[in-house]
Amino acid sequence: MARIKGGMNAKKKHNRTLKLAKGYRGARSKQYRVAKQSVMRALTSAYAGRKQRKRQMRQLWIARINAAARMNGLSYSKFMHGLKLADVDMNRKMLAEMAVNDAAGFATLAELAKSKVA
Repeated sequence: MARIKGGMNAKKKHNRTLKLAKGYRGARSKQYRVAKQSVMRALTSAYAGRKQRKRQMRQLWIARINAAARMNGLSYSKFMHGLKLADVDMNRKMLAEMAVNDAAGFATLAELAKSKVA
């Protein structure tokens, strides 16, 4: 039985990596060995970046809620504690959305929280 050489499979693997490295500068997009390192690092960074994006969005929501709560005479922690005592189950994303687009509705929530905390 004839021996099958691995050239086709190696070429396919190389092309897959080089395709991912398209747009990189210099040897990073031309040479397999360098491209492989760059792609591995890029994929690692992309994975970490997806986790960081979630953290950053939560941070942004909290900053917006805090700013709006302070305009209504409450700190962020007192506002959130008041909502919890009032059995208002809203996530931070929706609260931040209200703080930006619906100031009157947010003020109502702030008053509710204020009455529960005091």
